[in-house]
Parts: sequence; structure tokens; C-alpha cells
Amino acid sequence: MKTAIIGGGISGLALAYLLREECPGADLTIYEELPRPGGKIWTERHNGFLLEGGVNGFLNNRPKTLELAARLGLMPLRSSDKARIRYVYSKGRLNRIPEGILDFFQSGLLSVRGRVRIVLETIAPHSSNTDETLSEFAIRRLGREAYETLIDPMASGIYAGDSTLLSLKSCFPKIYNLEAKYGGLIVGMLRMKWAARKTGKNVSAGPGGVLTSFQDGMGTLIDTLAAKLGSALVNNRRVTAIEKTADKYHIHFKDAPPEEADIVVLAAPAHAAKDILYGLDKSLSRQLAEIPYPYVTVVSMAFKREAVKSNFDGFGFLIPYKEGRKILGTLCDSSTFAGRAPEGYMLFRTMLGGARAGAIAALDGEKIIDTVFSELSDIIKINGTPEMVKIFRHEKAIPQYNKGHAALLGSISESLKAHDGLYLHGNSYTGISVNDCIEQSYSLAYSLGSSIMGKNRL
Repeated sequence: MKTAIIGGGISGLALAYLLREECPGADLTIYEELPRPGGKIWTERHNGFLLEGGVNGFLNNRPKTLELAARLGLMPLRSSDKARIRYVYSKGRLNRIPEGILDFFQSGLLSVRGRVRIVLETIAPHSSNTDETLSEFAIRRLGREAYETLIDPMASGIYAGDSTLLSLKSCFPKIYNLEAKYGGLIVGMLRMKWAARKTGKNVSAGPGGVLTSFQDGMGTLIDTLAAKLGSALVNNRRVTAIEKTADKYHIHFKDAPPEEADIVVLAAPAHAAKDILYGLDKSLSRQLAEIPYPYVTVVSMAFKREAVKSNFDGFGFLIPYKEGRKILGTLCDSSTFAGRAPEGYMLFRTMLGGARAGAIAALDGEKIIDTVFSELSDIIKINGTPEMVKIFRHEKAIPQYNKGHAALLGSISESLKAHDGLYLHGNSYTGISVNDCIEQSYSLAYSLGSSIMGKNRL
């Protein structure tokens, strides 16, 4: 039984590796359009700096990614203690985000009125809307000030999204379920903490965990998977269409003859999958086209430490949309992981564009550099010129789980029922993180492994 996996990002690579491990001798090939695999996981070394063009790590609170790393013989690298120091740019300055509840209420991050409004979350009204946007939910439960200062920049930091469009239950199901199960966020957290004391576990409404990577960056995970897959991974092979006759799928390529497969897993982004599937199922193609992808540009910029005149030191900062800045936020990679920059240098990674400002991400290189330098100079007080600059462009960056996403997934699932042996896989659907992609790969590998080899373990 021939299996074809289309798309060599982390979802496709992890799935292929797990299938090969669980089903030795399985006939499978993974096709990647670009010269390199990895998708949005993209690590480069440049003039002594280790740069992440996209994903910079994963949280170590979910076991499957750590399990996969162990199977590959990789040693994870935890972020430094400085990575817990995080800021929000508000009212013209950087404000450290307090780590504890008491510290939060004693900080000046929100006004007294804003802090009181958060306390009133316990009596906030419920909504009959089962698919609220993040902004609708946050304003209803926490108030407008907390939404604009804290929740909105979180959405832009994770999704590069517009919080007035993003679906709460699709993007942050853990928070959605707190209200659904307990009636509110504060009450839910308290009840979860009381229950957790019996087991000794820690609980959080947020993602939790410690940011983790590898000594040579996230590209280590991709390179190791690619080496394990060997000739089963075919780069520079663009799939243009899929047809089906009888019980076989026929895969068409841009510059190669067609090939047959019994099972096809589309692990490409939805925007690519829609084009591939257009001839097979126009309705399914149109459904996939409804998942938007904003333009995001990442700029790595390094300075000598003495050029940074502020005391900025930590993971980074996010910027609320209301502040009117031209960047989404900046991470300090040299503070987060060891070995990212030579001694005496600070390495920053700045994000521009997103759902609200894609035009900024599309500016030419010189304007992009001028924009980032100007913003950083003002926000963290830089007196000097960059020692190194590298631009990474993602014209279609992060899938947006906007309001209606859950219903759209239901329609997509119904459409797939007409195509036995065809699967959609990747971060376009039920989780955008590396952890999500790897967990989904384990689940799909279990299902496909049982079909391919009749095995029932993974």
C-alpha cells in the first residue's frame, strides 16, 4: 500500500517518521515543494549569530514533542530564566508583565479601574454566543482596558491576528472551556487549583511550560527528521493536482511524471491544499480557501550590547494595536537561549505585518530595516547602528482561526468523507504550535499505521 505525504513541514516530516518507525518497510514518500524541508521552522547561521526565521521553540508541557526528540536522540535546550521576563509596550514605555497575581494588582500595568474590572470577572455576564471573537469574550469578562492592553497583543504575538476576528474557542480552547465548565475564569482557575493540590500538579489558564529548543536551533529537529527519512523525502517536487480513478490517487507534479498512491496525506498549508484539490473537489477547495493567512516579516537585528542604552533584558515585548506602532513586537533571542549571539552582542527578532498590517510586511528590504531600526531605537533606546541584519519573509504565515472556524472544519470533515484515503494534516486546522502538529502526527500515524500494517500501537 503506497502512502504519499504532500508537504515537508514539521507535520509531514513527523508523520512520515512515525509511520516508518511503526511500520517498517511501509511504502511512503514525502514531497516538499521547496529546496529545503521544515516550512516555518527555519534556522540559519549568519556572521556568528544563530537565527530563527520562524518558529523559535516549543513549550515543554506536552509530552509528545519531548518523546519525539528522545526517539531522535536529541537533547532539548531549556530557555534561560530571563525568558520569564516579558513586557508589554503601553503608554509610551515598556511595562514588565507581573508573574504573580499579587504583583499584577500592585503593578501599574492597568489603571485602578482596570484592575477592579478584572476582579468583577466573577460576576461578568454570560453570552449565548457559542463562537465569540477573542475581543468579544475579553471585553465581556475582563473589560476593555485589560483586553486592549493584555489580550489583544497576546493574539498578535501568537497568531499575528486580529482579535476582533479570531475565534476564542478555536484559538484558545482552554480559556473557552473554563467559562463553559466553571462559569468564569477566576472561579475556574481556583477550582482547578484546588483539585490539582490533590495530585501535586500545577495548572494555568495560559499555555504553561518552559520555552524549549535545541542547541543549534529548531532546525535541528527538521534536519534530524530529514536525515532519518533519507530518500523517502523528495525536495523540489511541487504537487499541482490530485485525481482519483478506481481505488488509486494520481498525483501530478510540475516537473515530473505523475505517481500513484493508495493513501494521500495533504500536510501542506490550506492555501496550498486548496489549489491541489481544485480539480478533485471544487467544494472542498473553496472551503479551504476560507482559512486566511496574513503576511508576516521577521527581522533579525543585532547590536553591540553597549549600544542598547535601556536596561532591557528578557524574553521580549508585545505591542497593543491601540499604541499605533509599526511592529507587532520583538524578542531578544540572545537573552532567551544560550549561544544565539557572540559575546558582547544582543540579538533581536522583530515581527511586522499580520492580519491588521500586511502592507508593512510587504515593504521592500530597505524600508523594512529602517522601520525596525526606528521602532527599536525609540522603544529600547538604541544608540548605534546594527551589526547584522537578516530578513525572513512569510507571505502566508500563520493560519487564522477566525470566527466560524469550528463550523468550517465541520464542513471540511463532511467533504472529506467522499474521498476515502485522503487526509488533511497540519496546523491549518486544530492547532498552530509545534506541539499541536506533533501530537496530531502521532494520532494520524496511529490511525494510518493500523490501516497500512494492521498494527495497533504507537
